[in-house]
Amino acid sequence: MATAPAPSNLPLFYKDLMPLSSVEHADFHARPMDNADFLINQHAVPLTSDEFVSACRFFPIVFSAGDNPVPLALMGLNEGVNTFVDDNGKLINPVYVPAYVRRYPFMLARLQQGSEELSLCFDPTSNAIGKFDEGDALFENGQPTQPVEAILEFCKNFEEAGQRTGLFMEELKKADLLMEGEVSIQQEGVDKPYIYRGFQMVDENKLRELRGDVLRKMMQNGILGLIFAHLFSLQLMREVFAEQVKAGKVPDMQEMPAI
Repeated sequence: MATAPAPSNLPLFYKDLMPLSSVEHADFHARPMDNADFLINQHAVPLTSDEFVSACRFFPIVFSAGDNPVPLALMGLNEGVNTFVDDNGKLINPVYVPAYVRRYPFMLARLQQGSEELSLCFDPTSNAIGKFDEGDALFENGQPTQPVEAILEFCKNFEEAGQRTGLFMEELKKADLLMEGEVSIQQEGVDKPYIYRGFQMVDENKLRELRGDVLRKMMQNGILGLIFAHLFSLQLMREVFAEQVKAGKVPDMQEMPAI
């Protein structure tokens, strides 16, 4: 059900990566993307813990399977299904857009292995950046423009949020709060329910059994609120499933549903 982005040389969505250069890209412009076609077949998007409160009103928030889980916003319950965008990659309804999506086609990356320095890079296959007449200039007189400075700041904030998310996940694992998730959804007119597995979620029983001092610490550092946002969001799974039914994107019962 909830699988972390497949390991590859490039992060999810990115087909290529190139460092932004004031020499090579002196005359490049960035223009707004009128759609997000890279989202069409993407059912799960990485989420930072900073976004839980905003995202939990729209998406089920789960954790990927495996020893190093990451939070994911579910846009569909099955591989290749996204109920929040149409066939052209346009948002169907106003919805919170995860920072991971808003960051594209830019990101901070290490250009040299072992280096701690991060450089602003972009995906050159994106139609949002290029030698266009329209859009925001990326450089003026060899210096980054204000839009580039804003993008750089956004990417820095995203990296910092990613570090906080890592600490949040460590606390969940330390408290042994994660369990294998399962949700059973009965579709009207179908004999057997759809059983979705392959993700992790917080074990509410273990949460109730935590010592008072551990709970108090989690309340003080904000982790408890994030846990509740995650738990509350799980009720949205049935709504996402209903949207899949409406769109005719529910798998055949012979197929094994997987988030």
